[in-house]
Amino acid sequence: MMPAQPLTNLQQEILKLYAQQVSATDLLNIRALIGEYFAQRLTKLADQAWEQQGWSEQTMHDWLNEENQ
Repeated sequence: MMPAQPLTNLQQEILKLYAQQVSATDLLNIRALIGEYFAQRLTKLADQAWEQQGWSEQTMHDWLNEENQ
């Protein structure tokens, strides 16, 4: 049997939230906020990679118009 891993800081914060009773609407809003946070984070990382690689709109146009081989 594998030893239990300690909880991450994110898991600990979520557990604190679970101790509170929230409405269904609040729960949906919290899920949306978490989703938006990670979407923004991913967009930022993608923008950084795009800039580091020197890609342009033309690059995207070329990718979209490549023949599948």
